[in-house]
Amino acid sequence: MSDFDVRRIGGRIGAEVTGVDVRDLSDTIFGEIHAALLEHKVLGFRGQDLTDDDQVAFAARFGALTGAHPTVPAVTGRPEVLPVDSELARANHWHTDVTFVRTPPKISTLRGLVVPPYGGDTLIANTAAAYRDLPDELRELADRLWAVHTNDHDYVKPGRSGVDPAKAAEQRKVFLSRTWKTAHPVVRLHPESDERNLFIGGFAQSIVGLTSQREGRAILDMLQSYVTRPENILRWVWSPGDLIVFDNRITQHYAPDDYGDLPRLLHRVTVAGDVPVGVDGRRSYIVEGDDASHYTPATTAA
Repeated sequence: MSDFDVRRIGGRIGAEVTGVDVRDLSDTIFGEIHAALLEHKVLGFRGQDLTDDDQVAFAARFGALTGAHPTVPAVTGRPEVLPVDSELARANHWHTDVTFVRTPPKISTLRGLVVPPYGGDTLIANTAAAYRDLPDELRELADRLWAVHTNDHDYVKPGRSGVDPAKAAEQRKVFLSRTWKTAHPVVRLHPESDERNLFIGGFAQSIVGLTSQREGRAILDMLQSYVTRPENILRWVWSPGDLIVFDNRITQHYAPDDYGDLPRLLHRVTVAGDVPVGVDGRRSYIVEGDDASHYTPATTAA
């Protein structure tokens, strides 16, 4: 482990961890990795060549795991592993994972199995840097706002390049087989670092207290434009066997659909999170649906 290093790869987000095998980490090295994740928001590990069991075991070191997804089926025999398969759907939309439930995942891990020779990168944005970029007046407004997040919207559209329309339509039907609406603070306090960040993304569809969908959408779009500024984004160029880990509480991510009909397959494992808290101390609450306990255990803040 003498070659262990954390090398910054983005000005505001991202680091690559070298000199480690995530299947064989001492508690000390894992502690340094955890600290680096809090600092850099996303960590990349090249050439790990893990199995599903390996990925599950590594993710579990960060805490209790969720199921694969609230509605989408897991990999056969691995209830914690979600196949991110380009043949079924392409979610090329900025989002934070599963924010439509009251306790979204704490951490997401993605592992590259089949990657196209070009395109198919993953973009990850630092939502704390986005919050800091806001002018004072917008920060004060954002601090007071709450948004309703739901899976019941046109998130994964059928008919994209490389996706069979019938398969995509069936995938969407599965995705919406149960629906949730949850109100989260637009500005979330990170439970470990206390950083403020814009907790919005693709599942945030309306602003609490505004009867006009158009007005709420305009506010969310304005705030989202700060998240997706180029200086806040890391682009991870995949190679087979790579693993990335990102803090789902303080990032958004996006998978551009820019690789035609080429195959792309990742496996995702997520770590259970707690109830988001706003700057005034109030916690997220369910608007419609249940507590998704079939998918994720409730956790307490670290």
